[in-house]
Amino acid sequence: MVVDLNSRYGLNPAHSEVVEACKIIEPCDTLDMGCSNGRNAVHLGQLGFNVTAIDANPGAINMLQSIINEEKMDNIKAKVYDINNANFGEDYGFISCTVTLMFMDPTRVDDILADMQKRTLAGGYNLIVCAMSTEEHPCPVGFPFTLKTDQLREAYEGWELIKYNEDVGTMHNGAKLQFATILARKSS
Repeated sequence: MVVDLNSRYGLNPAHSEVVEACKIIEPCDTLDMGCSNGRNAVHLGQLGFNVTAIDANPGAINMLQSIINEEKMDNIKAKVYDINNANFGEDYGFISCTVTLMFMDPTRVDDILADMQKRTLAGGYNLIVCAMSTEEHPCPVGFPFTLKTDQLREAYEGWELIKYNEDVGTMHNGAKLQFATILARKSS
């Protein structure tokens, strides 16, 4: 039986979309963008993915590094990195970006998406979950960036859409807002 390391270290459970994506994505080299304390990275690492976990917060990276050291998880690399730089430098079979884009510099999001796509291996996957602000559902939270209707779908034109929706959801703090969710596969 797999020990639930997320519970052991007081991390939130892995994002539900990451858990779902792992049902179809074989373990591979993976980039966890905006990893925070590592809830997704630890989950992915336990499943056998080789994870590069990046976040701009040194405290969060230090916490994740202590879990990596404690559990001897040599398949996770934690790095302080500003995603706004949009220059990931390596190629991955899976890039996960859940509830991260909305904290980025709005002028950098197109470059971030372009670099994610460029750095995805043929046949690889991108998973994005990001808050939206639409006429029907204006975003009640002052995020620096939110997606418009169909903006994410259009950014992934030419990719196979495994999943795409723009559903209203509830954040962990109880706020209700609309999220765009995409799991897209790059053509081989």
